[in-house]
Amino acid sequence: MDYTVIIGLEVHVQLQTKTKLFCGCSTKFNPDHPNTQTCPVCLGLPGALPVLNREAFHLGMKTGLAINCEIPAFTKWDRKQYYYPDLPKAYQISQYDLPMSQNGWLEIEIDPETREKKKIGIIRAHLEEDAGKNSHDESGRGQDSKVDLNRCGTPLVEIVSEPDLRSAQEARTYLEELKLLLTYIDVSDCNMQEGSLRCDANVNLHVPQENGNTTPTPIVEIKNLNSFRGVEQAIEYEVERQWKEWQKTGLSLKDVPKETRGWDADRGITLEQRGKEDAADYRYFPDPDLAPVIVTDAERERVTNELCELPAQRRARFEESYQLSAYDAAVIIDQGLTVADYFETVTKGCGNGKQAANWVTQDVLRELNERGLAISEFPIQPKVLAALLQKVNAEEITIKSGRTVFQELLNYSDGIPGVEQIQSIIEDKGLALVSDTGKLDSIVQTVVEKNEKAVADFQSGKQAAVGALIGQVMREIKGADPKVVRELLIKKMS
Repeated sequence: MDYTVIIGLEVHVQLQTKTKLFCGCSTKFNPDHPNTQTCPVCLGLPGALPVLNREAFHLGMKTGLAINCEIPAFTKWDRKQYYYPDLPKAYQISQYDLPMSQNGWLEIEIDPETREKKKIGIIRAHLEEDAGKNSHDESGRGQDSKVDLNRCGTPLVEIVSEPDLRSAQEARTYLEELKLLLTYIDVSDCNMQEGSLRCDANVNLHVPQENGNTTPTPIVEIKNLNSFRGVEQAIEYEVERQWKEWQKTGLSLKDVPKETRGWDADRGITLEQRGKEDAADYRYFPDPDLAPVIVTDAERERVTNELCELPAQRRARFEESYQLSAYDAAVIIDQGLTVADYFETVTKGCGNGKQAANWVTQDVLRELNERGLAISEFPIQPKVLAALLQKVNAEEITIKSGRTVFQELLNYSDGIPGVEQIQSIIEDKGLALVSDTGKLDSIVQTVVEKNEKAVADFQSGKQAAVGALIGQVMREIKGADPKVVRELLIKKMS
């Protein structure tokens, strides 16, 4: 490759508060009833004064600490001036030179095979209010554009990365890890379909020259990407477009100002929107209606202590404490906090992490997907699954019988099944492992006598012949252990 890709991401995350950042209006997602969740404050009417939402600031601090940012003792609010139809005040309350958190990092795994990791620097994570939403008639018939101001004033934390990402795949991995982290610490639902997580990608190329210097291409900011796949596709397209453009024009960053482009997912291209403003164009100045916020050491420590075990830490612990493969640990952790908690409760109950991982990643997740359920709605509670796996471990039932019990528990119609239902199902279905070798011997002897050809095939070296005989024995005595049956058959036929 004749260039290096340089990517920095600006991620806007809607914080999980009931009310807006500076007023008491609801933050509920409500596209069917536009302009119903507004008031003089978020509409910017004369004389209306903002009041800071304490919970939003608290969640912003949690976010900053989780991404290893410094939380300064003093932070203030600034007005970012620009005119747009979905911003009735003609300014946005944001933070400029003194953000509430800065100088952090998030570690991602860039190569699953080698387990190579990389720290992505985070310049800042600051609070700001959201604008409204414009919808335009794109049919070409010249219909009116519409503005919904329900989102105006919704609390956002903007997380700005260093330009440390080197590929579209790295950018996607960073976003996925960030989303997982934010849901683990419960600061946002990160619902991209509802706009709770949006991303702007800053992309350019560094092209090496024969004299040893590097020429940077003009930076393009791709706006409002709202899916992981969209981010990946938009960056891949933009990298290819910039490379072709540089080969034609040779223009560098010093020749062309930063440009904003939009992503057209249907056509798979980025489209020019406008030249990018500099900070001076926004005419930032301290908001005169809002007091600065002082953060004490005690507050910082209190919020730090509220953080749960973070996804990366929990992955590593699952691998070490429960001897899970990196793949199994990642599958469980990436399903979210509640699935990880479910797995850990099962593991502690049955005493076998690998066995619990197999059942959770295969049986439980399959049923959740097929039934469209969240883990909180799953009929089999973790203590019940743990009790079932204990019986498999104790060789009271076979793995095959365990799966039969699992399905019966799923289909239990008289409320939520408890541990006592396991034994009832085992007894009703005759699934208990047969330990009576005399009874097994008798059935094995009968099967051998009825299958002279299979016996002859086995004795001539065809090991596969024993498989059909095992099935016949198992049909006669359901609770038989296949391993024991195999050993008895081989002994009888040898």
